[in-house]
Amino acid sequence: MLADTLQGYGFPVSQLFDMMLEMREQYGEILLKKWNLTFRQVLDQDNFSPIPVATEEEHRRFTSVFPFQDPELDKLPFPKKLPFSEFVPKVYSQLKEFIYACLKYYEDLHLSSTEIDDIIRKSTNLLLTRTLSSCLQHAIKKKNVGLAELVQVIINTTHLEASCVYLEEFISNITNVPTDTANATKLYGTSTFKDARHAAEEEIYTNLNAKIDQFLQLADYDWTAAQGGGAPSDYLSDLIAFLCSTFSVFTHLPGSAVEHARLPGKVAQTACMSACQHLSTSLVQLLLETDVRQVSMGALQQFNTDVKECERFARAGPVPGFQGDTLLLAFSDLRQLLDLFTQWDWSTYLADYGRPTCKYLRVNPQTALALLEKMKDTSRKNNMFAQFRKNERDKQKLIDTVVKQLRNLISAHQT
Repeated sequence: MLADTLQGYGFPVSQLFDMMLEMREQYGEILLKKWNLTFRQVLDQDNFSPIPVATEEEHRRFTSVFPFQDPELDKLPFPKKLPFSEFVPKVYSQLKEFIYACLKYYEDLHLSSTEIDDIIRKSTNLLLTRTLSSCLQHAIKKKNVGLAELVQVIINTTHLEASCVYLEEFISNITNVPTDTANATKLYGTSTFKDARHAAEEEIYTNLNAKIDQFLQLADYDWTAAQGGGAPSDYLSDLIAFLCSTFSVFTHLPGSAVEHARLPGKVAQTACMSACQHLSTSLVQLLLETDVRQVSMGALQQFNTDVKECERFARAGPVPGFQGDTLLLAFSDLRQLLDLFTQWDWSTYLADYGRPTCKYLRVNPQTALALLEKMKDTSRKNNMFAQFRKNERDKQKLIDTVVKQLRNLISAHQT
Protein backbone atom coordinates (compact mmCIF):
# COMPACT_ATOMS: atom_id res chain seq x y z
CA MET A 1 0.00 0.00 0.00
CA LEU A 2 1.21 3.55 -0.79
CA ALA A 3 0.91 4.65 2.86
CA ASP A 4 3.19 1.86 4.06
CA THR A 5 5.78 2.74 1.41
CA LEU A 6 5.73 6.43 2.38
CA GLN A 7 6.01 5.51 6.03
CA GLY A 8 9.05 3.38 5.22
CA TYR A 9 10.76 6.50 3.84
CA GLY A 10 9.95 8.40 7.01
CA PHE A 11 7.02 10.47 5.76
CA PRO A 12 4.11 11.08 8.18
CA VAL A 13 1.04 9.15 7.02
CA SER A 14 -1.37 9.36 9.94
CA GLN A 15 -3.52 11.93 8.14
CA LEU A 16 -3.74 9.67 5.10
CA PHE A 17 -5.02 6.79 7.26
CA ASP A 18 -7.50 9.14 8.90
CA MET A 19 -8.76 10.24 5.48
CA MET A 20 -9.15 6.62 4.36
CA LEU A 21 -11.20 5.84 7.44
CA GLU A 22 -13.36 8.92 6.88
CA MET A 23 -14.02 7.76 3.31
CA ARG A 24 -15.17 4.31 4.37
CA GLU A 25 -18.85 5.30 4.46
CA GLN A 26 -18.63 6.68 0.92
CA TYR A 27 -16.80 3.56 -0.21
CA GLY A 28 -19.46 1.44 1.49
CA GLU A 29 -22.21 3.26 -0.40
CA ILE A 30 -20.37 2.71 -3.69
CA LEU A 31 -20.19 -1.01 -2.94
CA LEU A 32 -23.88 -1.17 -2.03
CA LYS A 33 -24.88 0.52 -5.30
CA LYS A 34 -22.69 -1.85 -7.28
CA TRP A 35 -24.17 -4.93 -5.60
CA ASN A 36 -27.68 -3.57 -5.98
CA LEU A 37 -27.22 -3.73 -9.75
CA THR A 38 -25.66 -7.18 -9.45
CA PHE A 39 -28.52 -8.61 -7.38
CA ARG A 40 -31.13 -7.13 -9.71
CA GLN A 41 -29.40 -8.67 -12.69
CA VAL A 42 -29.23 -12.07 -10.99
CA LEU A 43 -32.95 -11.92 -10.17
CA ASP A 44 -33.92 -10.73 -13.66
CA GLN A 45 -32.01 -13.60 -15.27
CA ASP A 46 -33.28 -16.33 -12.95
CA ASN A 47 -35.84 -18.80 -14.29
CA PHE A 48 -37.23 -19.58 -10.81
CA SER A 49 -37.05 -23.32 -11.42
CA PRO A 50 -35.20 -26.08 -9.56
CA ILE A 51 -31.69 -26.65 -10.88
CA PRO A 52 -31.36 -29.81 -13.02
CA VAL A 53 -28.12 -31.77 -12.52
CA ALA A 54 -27.31 -34.60 -14.89
CA THR A 55 -23.97 -35.73 -13.48
CA GLU A 56 -21.97 -35.84 -10.25
CA GLU A 57 -19.69 -33.17 -11.69
CA GLU A 58 -22.61 -30.80 -12.23
CA HIS A 59 -23.85 -31.53 -8.75
CA ARG A 60 -20.44 -30.68 -7.24
CA ARG A 61 -20.26 -27.49 -9.30
CA PHE A 62 -23.25 -26.07 -7.43
CA THR A 63 -22.64 -27.56 -3.99
CA SER A 64 -19.06 -26.31 -4.02
CA VAL A 65 -20.42 -22.78 -4.38
CA PHE A 66 -23.39 -23.07 -2.05
CA PRO A 67 -23.41 -25.07 1.21
CA PHE A 68 -26.16 -27.61 0.62
CA GLN A 69 -26.45 -31.15 1.88
CA ASP A 70 -29.33 -33.56 1.52
CA PRO A 71 -28.71 -37.27 2.22
CA GLU A 72 -32.04 -38.22 0.62
CA LEU A 73 -31.19 -36.38 -2.59
CA ASP A 74 -27.72 -37.97 -2.61
CA LYS A 75 -29.33 -41.42 -2.74
CA LEU A 76 -31.27 -40.62 -5.91
CA PRO A 77 -29.79 -41.45 -9.32
CA PHE A 78 -28.93 -38.84 -11.92
CA PRO A 79 -30.48 -36.88 -13.50
CA LYS A 80 -32.10 -35.09 -10.56
CA LYS A 81 -32.88 -31.57 -9.40
CA LEU A 82 -31.66 -29.35 -6.64
CA PRO A 83 -34.65 -27.77 -4.88
CA PHE A 84 -33.55 -24.16 -5.37
CA SER A 85 -33.01 -22.10 -8.51
CA GLU A 86 -29.67 -20.69 -9.69
CA PHE A 87 -30.49 -17.46 -7.91
CA VAL A 88 -29.46 -19.11 -4.61
CA PRO A 89 -25.82 -20.05 -5.34
CA LYS A 90 -25.32 -16.83 -7.31
CA VAL A 91 -26.55 -14.64 -4.44
CA TYR A 92 -24.49 -16.57 -1.93
CA SER A 93 -21.37 -16.14 -4.09
CA GLN A 94 -22.01 -12.42 -4.45
CA LEU A 95 -22.39 -12.04 -0.69
CA LYS A 96 -18.94 -13.55 -0.27
CA GLU A 97 -17.53 -11.30 -3.03
CA PHE A 98 -18.89 -8.27 -1.20
CA ILE A 99 -17.23 -9.40 2.02
CA TYR A 100 -13.91 -9.81 0.18
CA ALA A 101 -14.27 -6.30 -1.28
CA CYS A 102 -14.80 -4.87 2.21
CA LEU A 103 -11.80 -6.76 3.57
CA LYS A 104 -9.48 -5.47 0.82
CA TYR A 105 -10.29 -1.89 1.78
CA TYR A 106 -9.78 -2.24 5.51
CA GLU A 107 -7.00 -4.82 5.87
CA ASP A 108 -4.18 -2.28 5.27
CA LEU A 109 -5.55 0.52 7.46
CA HIS A 110 -3.73 -0.76 10.56
CA LEU A 111 -6.98 -1.71 12.28
CA SER A 112 -7.28 -4.59 14.72
CA SER A 113 -8.86 -7.87 13.62
CA THR A 114 -11.80 -7.19 15.90
CA GLU A 115 -12.37 -3.76 14.34
CA ILE A 116 -12.18 -5.16 10.81
CA ASP A 117 -14.54 -7.99 11.72
CA ASP A 118 -17.06 -5.55 13.19
CA ILE A 119 -16.90 -3.20 10.18
CA ILE A 120 -17.33 -6.07 7.70
CA ARG A 121 -20.29 -7.49 9.59
CA LYS A 122 -22.01 -4.10 9.79
CA SER A 123 -21.41 -3.51 6.07
CA THR A 124 -22.75 -6.98 5.24
CA ASN A 125 -25.83 -6.27 7.35
CA LEU A 126 -26.49 -3.16 5.28
CA LEU A 127 -26.11 -5.23 2.13
CA LEU A 128 -28.61 -7.80 3.44
CA THR A 129 -31.20 -5.61 5.10
CA ARG A 130 -31.17 -2.72 2.66
CA THR A 131 -29.84 -3.74 -0.72
CA LEU A 132 -30.72 -7.42 -1.07
CA SER A 133 -34.00 -6.99 0.80
CA SER A 134 -35.07 -4.21 -1.58
CA CYS A 135 -34.15 -6.30 -4.63
CA LEU A 136 -36.11 -9.28 -3.34
CA GLN A 137 -39.18 -7.18 -2.57
CA HIS A 138 -39.00 -5.64 -6.05
CA ALA A 139 -38.78 -9.06 -7.69
CA ILE A 140 -41.73 -10.40 -5.70
CA LYS A 141 -43.97 -7.47 -6.63
CA LYS A 142 -43.26 -7.64 -10.37
CA LYS A 143 -46.42 -8.16 -12.42
CA ASN A 144 -45.10 -11.11 -14.42
CA VAL A 145 -44.26 -13.18 -11.32
CA GLY A 146 -46.75 -16.04 -11.15
CA LEU A 147 -47.76 -18.43 -8.41
CA ALA A 148 -45.14 -21.05 -9.29
CA GLU A 149 -42.39 -18.40 -9.23
CA LEU A 150 -43.56 -17.15 -5.84
CA VAL A 151 -43.43 -20.70 -4.50
CA GLN A 152 -39.84 -20.94 -5.74
CA VAL A 153 -38.97 -17.63 -4.04
CA ILE A 154 -40.14 -19.10 -0.73
CA ILE A 155 -38.03 -22.22 -1.26
CA ASN A 156 -35.02 -20.12 -2.32
CA THR A 157 -35.16 -17.80 0.67
CA THR A 158 -35.58 -20.77 3.02
CA HIS A 159 -32.26 -22.18 1.79
CA LEU A 160 -30.53 -18.80 1.86
CA GLU A 161 -31.69 -18.27 5.43
CA ALA A 162 -30.18 -21.62 6.39
CA SER A 163 -26.88 -20.57 4.79
CA CYS A 164 -26.42 -17.51 7.03
CA VAL A 165 -24.54 -19.58 9.59
CA TYR A 166 -21.95 -20.36 6.90
CA LEU A 167 -21.58 -16.66 6.10
CA GLU A 168 -20.89 -16.04 9.78
CA GLU A 169 -18.15 -18.69 9.68
CA PHE A 170 -16.77 -17.28 6.43
CA ILE A 171 -16.30 -13.81 7.96
CA SER A 172 -14.71 -15.30 11.08
CA ASN A 173 -12.26 -17.29 8.97
CA ILE A 174 -11.00 -14.30 6.98
CA THR A 175 -10.82 -11.94 9.99
CA ASN A 176 -9.56 -14.53 12.49
CA VAL A 177 -12.22 -13.45 14.99
CA PRO A 178 -14.35 -16.33 16.39
CA THR A 179 -18.10 -16.04 15.86
CA ASP A 180 -18.73 -16.45 19.58
CA THR A 181 -16.59 -13.43 20.49
CA ALA A 182 -18.30 -11.26 23.08
CA ASN A 183 -20.14 -8.24 21.61
CA ALA A 184 -19.56 -9.53 18.07
CA THR A 185 -22.05 -8.10 15.57
CA LYS A 186 -24.49 -10.72 14.32
CA LEU A 187 -25.66 -10.92 10.72
CA TYR A 188 -29.27 -10.02 10.02
CA GLY A 189 -29.63 -12.33 7.06
CA THR A 190 -32.24 -14.46 8.78
CA SER A 191 -34.63 -11.51 9.14
CA THR A 192 -33.98 -10.39 5.55
CA PHE A 193 -34.92 -13.77 4.09
CA LYS A 194 -37.85 -14.23 6.45
CA ASP A 195 -39.25 -10.84 5.42
CA ALA A 196 -38.89 -11.75 1.74
CA ARG A 197 -40.54 -15.09 2.34
CA HIS A 198 -43.46 -13.50 4.17
CA ALA A 199 -43.86 -10.98 1.33
CA ALA A 200 -43.95 -13.84 -1.18
CA GLU A 201 -46.52 -15.67 0.93
CA GLU A 202 -48.77 -12.60 1.09
CA GLU A 203 -48.40 -12.15 -2.65
CA ILE A 204 -49.47 -15.78 -3.17
CA TYR A 205 -52.63 -15.21 -1.12
CA THR A 206 -53.37 -11.97 -3.00
CA ASN A 207 -52.77 -13.54 -6.42
CA LEU A 208 -54.91 -16.55 -5.60
CA ASN A 209 -57.81 -14.36 -4.52
CA ALA A 210 -57.43 -12.27 -7.67
CA LYS A 211 -57.62 -15.44 -9.80
CA ILE A 212 -60.74 -16.52 -7.94
CA ASP A 213 -62.30 -13.12 -8.63
CA GLN A 214 -61.59 -13.54 -12.34
CA PHE A 215 -63.55 -16.82 -12.41
CA LEU A 216 -66.41 -15.31 -10.40
CA GLN A 217 -66.74 -12.55 -12.98
CA LEU A 218 -67.75 -15.29 -15.43
CA ALA A 219 -70.67 -16.40 -13.24
CA ASP A 220 -73.91 -16.05 -15.19
CA TYR A 221 -76.79 -17.18 -13.01
CA ASP A 222 -80.40 -17.01 -14.13
CA TRP A 223 -81.65 -15.52 -10.88
CA THR A 224 -85.30 -16.12 -11.84
CA ALA A 225 -84.87 -19.73 -12.97
CA ALA A 226 -87.82 -21.99 -12.26
CA GLN A 227 -85.54 -24.91 -11.49
CA GLY A 228 -81.84 -25.45 -10.78
CA GLY A 229 -79.59 -27.58 -12.94
CA GLY A 230 -78.27 -30.91 -11.77
CA ALA A 231 -74.61 -30.10 -12.52
CA PRO A 232 -72.28 -27.36 -11.23
CA SER A 233 -72.01 -24.17 -13.28
CA ASP A 234 -69.25 -24.13 -15.88
CA TYR A 235 -67.40 -21.23 -14.26
CA LEU A 236 -67.41 -23.03 -10.90
CA SER A 237 -66.12 -26.29 -12.39
CA ASP A 238 -63.31 -24.38 -14.10
CA LEU A 239 -62.49 -22.58 -10.84
CA ILE A 240 -62.29 -25.84 -8.88
CA ALA A 241 -60.08 -27.37 -11.58
CA PHE A 242 -57.76 -24.35 -11.33
CA LEU A 243 -57.55 -24.67 -7.53
CA CYS A 244 -56.82 -28.41 -7.75
CA SER A 245 -54.06 -27.79 -10.27
CA THR A 246 -52.62 -24.89 -8.27
CA PHE A 247 -52.39 -26.74 -4.99
CA SER A 248 -50.91 -29.72 -6.75
CA VAL A 249 -48.12 -27.39 -7.89
CA PHE A 250 -47.83 -25.86 -4.44
CA THR A 251 -47.38 -29.16 -2.65
CA HIS A 252 -45.02 -30.67 -5.19
CA LEU A 253 -43.30 -28.65 -7.88
CA PRO A 254 -43.24 -30.29 -11.35
CA GLY A 255 -40.23 -32.48 -11.90
CA SER A 256 -38.82 -32.22 -8.39
CA ALA A 257 -38.08 -35.46 -6.65
CA VAL A 258 -37.29 -34.51 -3.08
CA GLU A 259 -39.16 -33.19 -0.08
CA HIS A 260 -37.11 -29.99 -0.01
CA ALA A 261 -38.77 -28.87 -3.25
CA ARG A 262 -42.13 -28.64 -1.57
CA LEU A 263 -43.74 -25.50 -0.33
CA PRO A 264 -43.61 -25.32 3.49
CA GLY A 265 -46.73 -27.07 4.78
CA LYS A 266 -48.14 -24.17 6.78
CA VAL A 267 -47.86 -21.84 3.80
CA ALA A 268 -49.73 -24.27 1.55
CA GLN A 269 -52.41 -24.79 4.20
CA THR A 270 -52.83 -21.06 4.80
CA ALA A 271 -53.05 -20.41 1.06
CA CYS A 272 -55.71 -23.10 0.68
CA MET A 273 -57.75 -21.90 3.66
CA SER A 274 -57.44 -18.29 2.50
CA ALA A 275 -58.65 -19.25 -0.98
CA CYS A 276 -61.65 -21.18 0.37
CA GLN A 277 -62.61 -18.37 2.74
CA HIS A 278 -62.34 -15.80 -0.03
CA LEU A 279 -64.41 -17.99 -2.36
CA SER A 280 -67.11 -18.50 0.26
CA THR A 281 -67.27 -14.79 1.13
CA SER A 282 -67.36 -13.84 -2.55
CA LEU A 283 -70.21 -16.26 -3.25
CA VAL A 284 -72.27 -14.69 -0.46
CA GLN A 285 -71.55 -11.24 -1.89
CA LEU A 286 -72.58 -12.49 -5.33
CA LEU A 287 -75.89 -13.65 -3.89
CA LEU A 288 -76.47 -10.33 -2.13
CA GLU A 289 -75.27 -8.10 -4.98
CA THR A 290 -77.51 -5.04 -5.32
CA ASP A 291 -77.82 -5.61 -9.06
CA VAL A 292 -79.46 -8.95 -8.27
CA ARG A 293 -82.98 -7.76 -7.52
CA GLN A 294 -84.81 -11.09 -7.59
CA VAL A 295 -83.76 -14.59 -6.57
CA SER A 296 -85.93 -17.63 -7.20
CA MET A 297 -85.83 -20.97 -5.44
CA GLY A 298 -84.61 -22.48 -8.70
CA ALA A 299 -81.66 -20.10 -8.72
CA LEU A 300 -80.89 -21.01 -5.10
CA GLN A 301 -80.97 -24.69 -6.01
CA GLN A 302 -78.36 -24.11 -8.73
CA PHE A 303 -76.32 -21.98 -6.33
CA ASN A 304 -76.55 -24.77 -3.77
CA THR A 305 -75.24 -27.27 -6.33
CA ASP A 306 -72.22 -25.03 -6.90
CA VAL A 307 -71.55 -24.69 -3.19
CA LYS A 308 -71.72 -28.48 -2.83
CA GLU A 309 -68.96 -28.67 -5.47
CA CYS A 310 -66.87 -26.29 -3.36
CA GLU A 311 -67.47 -28.48 -0.33
CA ARG A 312 -66.48 -31.57 -2.29
CA PHE A 313 -63.19 -29.84 -3.13
CA ALA A 314 -62.63 -29.00 0.56
CA ARG A 315 -63.36 -32.59 1.67
CA ALA A 316 -60.96 -34.01 -0.92
CA GLY A 317 -57.99 -32.57 0.98
CA PRO A 318 -56.25 -30.55 -1.77
CA VAL A 319 -53.45 -29.78 0.69
CA PRO A 320 -52.25 -32.32 3.28
CA GLY A 321 -52.13 -31.44 6.97
CA PHE A 322 -55.70 -30.32 7.69
CA GLN A 323 -57.41 -32.17 10.52
CA GLY A 324 -60.90 -33.51 9.92
CA ASP A 325 -63.24 -31.05 8.21
CA THR A 326 -61.21 -27.96 9.11
CA LEU A 327 -61.13 -26.73 5.50
CA LEU A 328 -64.86 -27.33 5.17
CA LEU A 329 -65.47 -24.74 7.90
CA ALA A 330 -64.64 -22.03 5.35
CA PHE A 331 -68.02 -22.71 3.72
CA SER A 332 -70.04 -23.21 6.92
CA ASP A 333 -71.64 -19.72 6.88
CA LEU A 334 -72.78 -20.18 3.31
CA ARG A 335 -73.91 -23.75 3.93
CA GLN A 336 -76.14 -22.78 6.86
CA LEU A 337 -77.62 -19.86 4.91
CA LEU A 338 -78.51 -22.09 1.95
CA ASP A 339 -79.89 -24.85 4.19
CA LEU A 340 -82.14 -22.34 5.92
CA PHE A 341 -83.63 -21.19 2.60
CA THR A 342 -83.75 -24.47 0.67
CA GLN A 343 -85.32 -26.27 3.65
CA TRP A 344 -87.41 -23.20 4.55
CA ASP A 345 -86.66 -23.84 8.20
CA TRP A 346 -87.60 -20.44 9.58
CA SER A 347 -89.44 -21.78 12.61
CA THR A 348 -86.23 -23.39 13.87
CA TYR A 349 -84.13 -20.32 13.06
CA LEU A 350 -86.45 -17.84 14.78
CA ALA A 351 -87.02 -20.04 17.82
CA ASP A 352 -83.34 -20.88 18.44
CA TYR A 353 -81.69 -17.60 17.44
CA GLY A 354 -79.13 -16.42 19.97
CA ARG A 355 -78.59 -19.83 21.56
CA PRO A 356 -75.02 -21.25 21.36
CA THR A 357 -76.41 -24.56 20.06
CA CYS A 358 -78.55 -22.92 17.37
CA LYS A 359 -78.67 -24.99 14.16
CA TYR A 360 -78.15 -21.83 12.08
CA LEU A 361 -75.70 -20.13 14.42
CA ARG A 362 -73.66 -18.66 11.54
CA VAL A 363 -76.60 -17.08 9.71
CA ASN A 364 -76.72 -13.33 10.29
CA PRO A 365 -80.38 -12.19 10.41
CA GLN A 366 -79.60 -9.12 8.31
CA THR A 367 -78.07 -11.34 5.62
CA ALA A 368 -81.09 -13.62 5.75
CA LEU A 369 -83.43 -10.61 5.50
CA ALA A 370 -81.54 -9.15 2.52
CA LEU A 371 -81.83 -12.43 0.61
CA LEU A 372 -85.45 -12.94 1.58
CA GLU A 373 -86.35 -9.47 0.29
CA LYS A 374 -85.05 -10.56 -3.12
CA MET A 375 -87.50 -13.49 -3.12
CA LYS A 376 -90.63 -11.42 -2.49
CA ASP A 377 -91.46 -10.38 -6.04
CA THR A 378 -90.32 -13.27 -8.22
CA SER A 379 -92.21 -13.95 -11.41
CA ARG A 380 -95.31 -16.16 -11.44
CA LYS A 381 -93.61 -18.45 -13.93
CA ASN A 382 -91.40 -19.81 -11.11
CA ASN A 383 -92.56 -22.82 -9.13
CA MET A 384 -90.78 -21.73 -5.96
CA PHE A 385 -92.46 -22.78 -2.73
CA ALA A 386 -94.79 -25.04 -4.72
CA GLN A 387 -94.64 -27.55 -1.88
CA PHE A 388 -96.31 -25.23 0.60
CA ARG A 389 -98.30 -22.60 -1.33
CA LYS A 390 -101.78 -22.70 -2.83
CA ASN A 391 -101.38 -19.53 -4.84
CA GLU A 392 -99.12 -16.57 -5.37
CA ARG A 393 -100.87 -14.55 -2.71
CA ASP A 394 -100.23 -17.20 -0.08
CA LYS A 395 -96.58 -17.30 -1.09
CA GLN A 396 -96.15 -13.56 -0.74
CA LYS A 397 -98.02 -13.59 2.55
CA LEU A 398 -95.72 -16.28 3.90
CA ILE A 399 -92.60 -14.37 2.89
CA ASP A 400 -93.98 -11.14 4.30
CA THR A 401 -94.61 -12.89 7.61
CA VAL A 402 -91.03 -14.15 7.83
CA VAL A 403 -89.69 -10.74 6.77
CA LYS A 404 -91.66 -9.09 9.55
CA GLN A 405 -90.40 -11.63 12.10
CA LEU A 406 -86.79 -11.12 10.97
CA ARG A 407 -87.11 -7.36 11.27
CA ASN A 408 -88.52 -7.72 14.77
CA LEU A 409 -85.66 -10.06 15.65
CA ILE A 410 -83.06 -7.62 14.36
CA SER A 411 -84.71 -4.70 16.15
CA ALA A 412 -84.93 -6.63 19.44
CA HIS A 413 -81.24 -7.53 19.42
CA GLN A 414 -80.16 -4.03 18.42
CA THR A 415 -81.90 -2.54 21.44
